[in-house]
Amino acid sequence: MVVSTPQDSPRNSGQSQAGPPEHRQPVTAPAPAPRLAAPLLGPGDPPPATTLNPDAGGPLLLVCDHASRAIPKALGDLGLPEEQLCRHIAYDIGAAEVTRRLAARFGATAVLSGFSRLVIDPNRALEDPTAIPVVSDDVVIPGNRALDAVEQARRVEALFHPYHAAVAAALSDIRGRGQVPVVVSVHSFTPAMRGVARPWHIGVLWDNDPRLPVPLIEALKADGRWCVGDNQPYSGRGTPGGTVETHATPAGYPNVLLEVRQDLIATPEGADLWAQVIGDALVPLLDLPSLATIHHYPRA
Repeated sequence: MVVSTPQDSPRNSGQSQAGPPEHRQPVTAPAPAPRLAAPLLGPGDPPPATTLNPDAGGPLLLVCDHASRAIPKALGDLGLPEEQLCRHIAYDIGAAEVTRRLAARFGATAVLSGFSRLVIDPNRALEDPTAIPVVSDDVVIPGNRALDAVEQARRVEALFHPYHAAVAAALSDIRGRGQVPVVVSVHSFTPAMRGVARPWHIGVLWDNDPRLPVPLIEALKADGRWCVGDNQPYSGRGTPGGTVETHATPAGYPNVLLEVRQDLIATPEGADLWAQVIGDALVPLLDLPSLATIHHYPRA
């Protein structure tokens, strides 16, 4: 902003006037200080990631992107009632319990997220509009509406990046032992979606690398008890930005994403059973020579 000179002033009229000369100078308001984001996580919050068996000696790495329904205390309840925070929109029901049991059985490293997917979803690319969902399964998330860049960045820095850093560190440790990581991502899915029942007990999601998913599908089907989905109820084909697509696929590591139906693993007994089912199918596969090599499968 610049101070203007009146039209009838001596400067404009050409008339002389005694006194000090007039100086035109800009008049500016102080620039507002940038808003600093307060730390998102406090002493009462869980860590953004938990690593189990970090000193494990094998190549298997388990990851659980949606292990927790926890929300940082600074964000309250995101405007949702408790019953919504207990649903699948907040986390993958039973997935953490299955992951922990598999980690114990194999003595394998596992990385589990420590926060709800409603705060920020670590299994999404940051540019994906559902990374911080405003609506999930027709439920509006009031605490995610109209977030500014500072608040979005606060969630990215406090939660998203540390989780992926933990996954990257676990993979680096395996590679440092001279092994090729075998990545198994554990998720769960709802028995029905928008009124349509899902018949699968377990889904095996994969893209172009068949080394682990194809024999795993065969092993699970050979059990005879289960309806096994090959890229069902979701497809792993051409999906961008997920944990597997970020850490395993570009590096040429064998990988698979498992989806277990939530009603089957919502209890400790169900988690026990499905950790056994998945573990029994994995045992002979982990010794396959093809899993001990790095191989890149071009994406379509």
